[in-house]
Amino acid sequence: MFPKYDLIVVGAGHAGCEAAHAAAQMGSKVLLVTMNLQTIAQMSCNPAIGGVAKGQIVREIDALGGMTGIVADKTMLQFRMLNRSKGPAMWSPRCQSDRFKFSEEWRWILESNPNIDFWQEMVSGLIIKENRVQGVKTSIGLEILAKAVVLTNGTFLNGVIHIGEKQYGGGRAGERASTGITEDLIKFGFESGRMKTGTPPRVDRRSVDFSKMEEQKGDEQPEKFSYSETPHIEEQMSCWITYTNPDVHDELKKGFDRSPMFNGRIRGLGPRYCPSVEDKINRFADKDRHQIFLEPEGRHTVEMYVNGFSTSLPEDIQYQAIRKIPGFENVKMFRPGYAIEYDYFPPTQLKLSLETKLIDGLFFAGQINGTTGYEEAASQGLMAGINAHQKINNLEPLILKRNQAYIGVLIDDLVNKGTDEPYRMFTSRAEFRTLLRQDNADIRLTPLSNSLGLASEERFNRVQQKEKESDDLYKALHKAKIEPEQINPILRDINSAELRERNTAYNLLKRPEVNLHRLENISPELDALLDSYEANIKEQAEIRVKYERYIEKEEQLVEKMNKLENLSIKPNFDYQSVTSLSIEARNKLQQIKPQTLGQASRISGVSPADISVLMIHLGR
Repeated sequence: MFPKYDLIVVGAGHAGCEAAHAAAQMGSKVLLVTMNLQTIAQMSCNPAIGGVAKGQIVREIDALGGMTGIVADKTMLQFRMLNRSKGPAMWSPRCQSDRFKFSEEWRWILESNPNIDFWQEMVSGLIIKENRVQGVKTSIGLEILAKAVVLTNGTFLNGVIHIGEKQYGGGRAGERASTGITEDLIKFGFESGRMKTGTPPRVDRRSVDFSKMEEQKGDEQPEKFSYSETPHIEEQMSCWITYTNPDVHDELKKGFDRSPMFNGRIRGLGPRYCPSVEDKINRFADKDRHQIFLEPEGRHTVEMYVNGFSTSLPEDIQYQAIRKIPGFENVKMFRPGYAIEYDYFPPTQLKLSLETKLIDGLFFAGQINGTTGYEEAASQGLMAGINAHQKINNLEPLILKRNQAYIGVLIDDLVNKGTDEPYRMFTSRAEFRTLLRQDNADIRLTPLSNSLGLASEERFNRVQQKEKESDDLYKALHKAKIEPEQINPILRDINSAELRERNTAYNLLKRPEVNLHRLENISPELDALLDSYEANIKEQAEIRVKYERYIEKEEQLVEKMNKLENLSIKPNFDYQSVTSLSIEARNKLQQIKPQTLGQASRISGVSPADISVLMIHLGR
């Protein structure tokens, strides 16, 4: 019935879609297996893409040839660039998405690829022989063969949904859990754990009193995620802000004795940085209010998402409490919030390629690795799809370094440090974040993507042209002269020291309070120069001028780090025989088996002293 595929992708969430698309674009014949073809790329939680650090990841996915940014641009309801008041390393694009269109657009992209076939059914196990994956087994007894398998099961592995004292099996509201895979993997020696996530109630827009809320509009000049020719949004929809209050908190507390979080029914750890509303009022008892964002779910629906009110309390408590929030006094709920508990596999069991160490040709991506968030999942799916294709064709895997991409930081953290709570990306996790900005992801990663056959020559040439033009403008700013009488009135207005003699645009831009916009209309020559470049080129050049010392310092640190990365460690190195290593270091190194000294230095429990010992034993 089925041919032998190059790759089977199990699960069609954000990780599965990127994995299937990447491998198929590179030439692999792919089968995408999902329990429900109607929920491909479903936005199970909030209808948004991007955010702090997550927006950088989406730009990187796009630069590497993934589709999340393109789909986000085509289905956007609102765009905001977060953290504009901070330095460019912190700028983070975020958009509200039409969750129905998002899923529809992804499905059409996948169906338009002749290298992708589909099968709707539950995968109940794996076919493994001599520690190599051979394919999958389905719930009706089919065996489908493949050279590699990527598991992207999301929250479905033995998923249990909790609403108050009620609990039932499910991977998502209205969908059954997936069984069999966890048990199969444990049988082959894998270690598993439990995690928890949650979602808030959805409400009827028609029953909301917006006059009691603050309107949050999108940016006046909205940008987009993709570096390709995707459309700019023309008509934006607003979000709304309101707040909880002591009455809301008192109402919620009435259900604490029936809360699965507090009475021990939920054993898995939830995301610390995105807690449920009951967890917030319990942990932050001194706060008398918490912010709530009301977000549209689509252009053609009245359903809205109550961001900040994630909960697993009984539905009657949810209903009574939410009606005490300003603007929600007469609100109607579409569906209650719930928590979901599911299996994951500690990611220290993976190689940096996301292939498992125990089973050859088997890859994990997304929440199965202990992460949370669409963007984190999509990036892992993209990398797993690329590396599965590389594995099948006996090619070197693509391993992104920590100085190359947030995706590199994410995977390096997971593999070397592991996680016992849902892992979410933050800018603070990246030690080279001045290099890893959202504006330069195309320059950093498109050459790699082009070498893999994912980015076209046209796109690669466009990036090279961008790099050349920004460099030309940077050099021109060194030469562009500005007279004191041209700039001093502006400098007085912004309380900046006035010029006493002619200076360059470059030197003026070094001042924190001066930007290119302030230099417009002060000299015909400078205006002619700036008018000859597009906005993104001017942004690149200005960032380079203002932050070049920080960039140079990080590049020096990268050079030092790369010296350790270039020191390879043999796969069969016996750490237990090196008695001068700490016991913890010996055990961690033996478990993870780092490929380089740099990777070894980032393993939790391995100290600088341990690295010095290793260097001696490696003859360095």
